[in-house]
Amino acid sequence: MGKRQLMNLLLLGAISLPSAGMLIRYTYFFVPPGSGSSAGGTVAKDAVGNDVVAEQWLKAHGPGDRTLTQGLKGDPTYLVVEKDRTLATYAINAVCTHLGCVVPWNQAENKFICPCHGSQYNDQGRVVRGPAPLSLALAHCDIDEGKVVFVPWVETDFRTGDAPWWA
Repeated sequence: MGKRQLMNLLLLGAISLPSAGMLIRYTYFFVPPGSGSSAGGTVAKDAVGNDVVAEQWLKAHGPGDRTLTQGLKGDPTYLVVEKDRTLATYAINAVCTHLGCVVPWNQAENKFICPCHGSQYNDQGRVVRGPAPLSLALAHCDIDEGKVVFVPWVETDFRTGDAPWWA
């Protein structure tokens, strides 16, 4: 019996060590990478890939402007300029909640209209006409050392009063 137990332990060890190494690497694949910032935010990027500097952005974009930037997870995100020529404290993710199209801002109608199936969102990204089931996702828009930084929105959605579906 001693030899049999020894052989079983050797076999178990020979299988366990490589399996554990593969399992650790496999699970690490599904862990999202850190943002690299101490605040946990992502610096907004313009269409060319340069960091968005708030002061320069506000000089180039007027009140009521909504222009696409690169936001959290690389998603297209609208920076909102308020009527008093300041950046809004929120940014709007431009990915439609119906099928994932990028929703353009329609200045003439003052709303976002999805080109794929006609979903419409108001100027804050709240769904006003389907088939989209949910409002557009939000992100906090902060300024850190002059640069615009997006931080995940985990509080209650101010447009609906519900918990954020994207958090």
